[in-house]
Amino acid sequence: MVSGLSRNDGRARRLPTAVKIVIAGGFGVGKTTMVGTVSETRPLRTEELLTDEGVGIDDLSGVERKKTTTVAMDFGRITMRDEYVLYLFGTPGQERFWFMWDEVSLGALGAVVLADTRRLSDCFPSVDYFERRSTPFVVAVNCFEGARQYDLEEIQMALNLGPKVPVMLCDARSLESCKQVLINLVLHAMKFRGLPAEAPQNA
Repeated sequence: MVSGLSRNDGRARRLPTAVKIVIAGGFGVGKTTMVGTVSETRPLRTEELLTDEGVGIDDLSGVERKKTTTVAMDFGRITMRDEYVLYLFGTPGQERFWFMWDEVSLGALGAVVLADTRRLSDCFPSVDYFERRSTPFVVAVNCFEGARQYDLEEIQMALNLGPKVPVMLCDARSLESCKQVLINLVLHAMKFRGLPAEAPQNA
């Protein structure tokens, strides 16, 4: 995180705290959608069309209609009450692009792991990745239409999460839903790192 003071017309003005957040999860879980939903600027996307080269490599079960994939990262930005600027970095979900995760995650305050109950096991690699690196994270279950809805405690147990890892429902298409996930992550991450935590409410 980076913060500082700016001088405007001779008066000191505190700059918002810059925070890097990673949006991770399996292929087709909604990472690109979430970054695009909350970004106050035009999001940077590195999507490419799915080709025949991915046949037999990419698992499309449950997301058969998906035509594109992120090959590097997604990037967006959102300001919370002029106090925080969250820089959002979405990771590629396919295994053949996991080598990008270290670069994308470097210096992050914390991460959102998006989950899809139709393919819950797809978020295990993300959970393992952040647990091994002691990176604070929350699990946000993206509520896809027609997907079975589980109790949050069931999901916590199925993913073998520690009791302190927050699990919540979200809609990656909803600005308010995504903002609440990000607020919960910032509070959790700051508490995890022993930093004073104050909710950046009302973006």
